[in-house]
Amino acid sequence: MNGSEKSDLDLFAEAVQLPADQRLAFLEGACGGDAELRASVEELLNAHMESGEFLERAPAEISARTAVPGEKAGDWVGHYKLLQQIGEGGCGVVFMAEQEKPVRRKVALKIVKAGMDTKMVIARFEAERQALALMDHPNIARVLDAGATENGRPYFVMELVRGTKITEYCDQNSLKTAARLEMFIEVCDAVQHAHQKGIIHRDLKPSNILVTTLPSGKPLAKVIDFGIAKATTDQRLTDKTLFTAFELLIGTPAYMSPEQAALSSVDADTRSDIYSLGVLLYELLTGSTPFDTTELLKRGLDEVRRVVCNVQPPRPSTRLSTLMAADLTSVSRHRQIEAPRLIREVRGDLDWIAMKALEKDRARRYATVNGFAMDIQRYLAGEAILARPPSAFYRLQRLITQHKLFFSALTVIVSLLAICLIVTLRLLVEDRRMRNEMMVSRIQNKAESFRDAGDWNLAADKYMEAFGLQLKYFGLKQARASQLLRAAAVTLSEAGRSEEALKLVSQYYIPAQTTWAQHSEWTYWRGSVMARQRRWREARDDLTLAVKHYPNTIGLSHALATVLVADKDFGAYQQLCGEMVARFDGTTNASTADMVAKDCLILPSSGADLNSVAALAETAVTRGKFEAPYTFYLCSKALADYRQGKFGEAVARTTEILKDPFPYTQAEGSAVLAMAQFRLGKIQEAQSALANLGRVVGERLPAPESDLGPDWKDWIITHALFDEARSLIEGPGAANLDWRARSHE
Repeated sequence: MNGSEKSDLDLFAEAVQLPADQRLAFLEGACGGDAELRASVEELLNAHMESGEFLERAPAEISARTAVPGEKAGDWVGHYKLLQQIGEGGCGVVFMAEQEKPVRRKVALKIVKAGMDTKMVIARFEAERQALALMDHPNIARVLDAGATENGRPYFVMELVRGTKITEYCDQNSLKTAARLEMFIEVCDAVQHAHQKGIIHRDLKPSNILVTTLPSGKPLAKVIDFGIAKATTDQRLTDKTLFTAFELLIGTPAYMSPEQAALSSVDADTRSDIYSLGVLLYELLTGSTPFDTTELLKRGLDEVRRVVCNVQPPRPSTRLSTLMAADLTSVSRHRQIEAPRLIREVRGDLDWIAMKALEKDRARRYATVNGFAMDIQRYLAGEAILARPPSAFYRLQRLITQHKLFFSALTVIVSLLAICLIVTLRLLVEDRRMRNEMMVSRIQNKAESFRDAGDWNLAADKYMEAFGLQLKYFGLKQARASQLLRAAAVTLSEAGRSEEALKLVSQYYIPAQTTWAQHSEWTYWRGSVMARQRRWREARDDLTLAVKHYPNTIGLSHALATVLVADKDFGAYQQLCGEMVARFDGTTNASTADMVAKDCLILPSSGADLNSVAALAETAVTRGKFEAPYTFYLCSKALADYRQGKFGEAVARTTEILKDPFPYTQAEGSAVLAMAQFRLGKIQEAQSALANLGRVVGERLPAPESDLGPDWKDWIITHALFDEARSLIEGPGAANLDWRARSHE
């Protein structure tokens, strides 16, 4: 909407024109119950009187018509019906009005207040009307009509601008810095147009720059309120006497230029508007003006003048970096950018552009608003701006230009020396790199020799030594570092030093530097180490993640199935078994078929189709007949026969299984034999097989409190079958479920 907010300075400007004995009544009516506003105005009046020139310089042109009542909504002014008051300044009131002829439209009608129609006020009012009439620009509110009321008070009619302050619009729509600068350039174009018409605004601020939205949805900034505009050429804006009282501040303190605040003999010119635009740019970038004039006004008018005229404001980037964390977060959120990036974005070119416009000496500001806008356009286009001060590099360029011959010879000499130095350094660096690589390779070869000899402890120590040297000389980024880290971790775990292995990996493994495949390998390895320590829950989490990304890798599913059994998560176990059978049904690979079948036979009920599982066990036996782990395949087939109730066939298969000396083959075969014999009614044979199973578990397999070793999956399967056999033959209370407990808390 049109109009300005009524501030303490507006009331001061009105009160200072009244005789001293009328000011008290004026303040009571104007301030109402706002004690803070009244105190601020009284302080300004006191500071004004302390100057010693109050009575001599106060205007004495108060009209005798102060008793004339003002217009109100519903009244007619010329052809315009007043609808509602939408703004009020020190001397004028703005109404939204409706014009009925010759066209029907809503307009903004500005009229001198009743009782404020002094010669000076009328002169200013007519000056604003003439200023607007001179201009024709899409970003400046147009004057449509003018006239006088029945009481002789002048008014003029403008287009009705429905919008919000430019700063509020930018924040409400979270415009990025570039979009704010584009809109600011439009404002500069409007002000430049006014300057070309010989008019300066002298009160540019957010409330006088409103943003409205066109039917197309595009925002449009409009400059309004040329109430204190001043002609810069010899053209007359009004026939009435127009002067600026020496002791009156013209403008808004937060946005006024030093020459406006100083009240010196130096008249304000177009560069005063450039300063105000600089303040507006500062606020669009940082969310605040260079100075907090609200605080300054509490200290008096002299302090306002001193700060505006003499104190250098901080650069926009400095202001941002010194904001409280919450305030900085709010400012950056309104600009759709992270706080550190906002500070970096403003630092540099935008700092220099804003500070050039805010120069105290107007001769050092931009000469024209157009020059100001063009520098911003250069910034947006990524070009060099003109606002930067002479740099050390620029001064060096000037020196070189003056002594070309000397610097040419010096450049040749320095270049030759630099080339020699670079070549020498590169040779030294390359020689050192090669010697370091040879040292790492030598220690790695020793580690591999110890590993091949089965000495896992010495191999682990050498791998860790090689990894440490790799870190020292080359860092973690090389592929060799990852290889040595994996080798050290694996050998440590094989040596039973799982805690050291986990600590090493947690310290140096960086997932962001690996592919998903490599990450899954690490996750599988860590889950395996956790399982070896009977840390079932942690192992389950790692293995679940590995299976999620690589569900078609049978080894990962095999490991997860056994851990789910150990962790007693039977629901997840049954779901996984069903997925495995569906995924690998029909495979012709003996090893794959065996692992799926065995995983789905660990417990009496896996939730998977038993016939499909038995078919996979048959595939394993048929396809793997001549492979080395054939007895392992027989274990799966014998267990499948038992689950299907083919007890005799299961017993027959265990004969060959028990010939295998491998303890886990012995244990699984004994478990199937014991349960099948019991189902056939051969109790003594069943008890004998169970006793043999107990000896194998107790004497040949790792104890539950120790590292379970690389065959931890078979350890879980064996103990699950052992529990099932004991419960079947000796009764439910005979099973030993302690093996499921974690060994490390």
